[in-house]
Amino acid sequence: MAVEVESRDCTAVSDAELEAMADLCADGQNPFTVGFLSKQTELWVLLTEAREGSRLRGFVFSTLERIGGTPVVILGAGSVARTSRRSTVLQALVAEQLHRAVMAFPDEDVLMGVRMNDPATFEVFKVLGNVIPRPGHNANGEERAWGRRLAKRYRIGNSVYDPRSFMATGDGGQPAVLDYETLRPERTDEALVDMFSPLQRKRGDSLVAVAWATAGRLQRYGD
Repeated sequence: MAVEVESRDCTAVSDAELEAMADLCADGQNPFTVGFLSKQTELWVLLTEAREGSRLRGFVFSTLERIGGTPVVILGAGSVARTSRRSTVLQALVAEQLHRAVMAFPDEDVLMGVRMNDPATFEVFKVLGNVIPRPGHNANGEERAWGRRLAKRYRIGNSVYDPRSFMATGDGGQPAVLDYETLRPERTDEALVDMFSPLQRKRGDSLVAVAWATAGRLQRYGD
């Protein structure tokens, strides 16, 4: 069955839909509550949902805006159901964001920002380039500046965000991350796992990552 994706304004999200989203991630690493998800509808512009038939398989809150003149897709809280097709669902959610980006900003490179607490979530950048941070790469000043800009957009205070590691120290609460677990954790790059090793999920730590979608690459999402 095909994965169908739809985006709409957060003001149109119903209580029943919030409950369905909470049910989807209840058994995962980031069990968002209805109250938490309701708050996200106030903080973000769009909600994108992925379904197989009538079954909700994934969702993500997002916004598309310019930061310092640069087009940026910012992914907020989201979750992908732990099914055998989770990777397909994740890429369908990403493709929808890139489609909206090329429609809004034709002929421009676009940055995508994601907040996460599992190394497997780097799969969200599968079709993008110049991912920051990444193993073996020392981020330069401009790259670290993008981390700080996104951290500010995620409402992460300067006192808890480390611009060199791109990590934010939690306060014991639930961070608004994109919740994703790979079906085959043994295939996750060990260097990526090591990069996440200082992160303490129980404390609510998270990592802010960015990647680029060039104008040429975005064209394939224009139809």
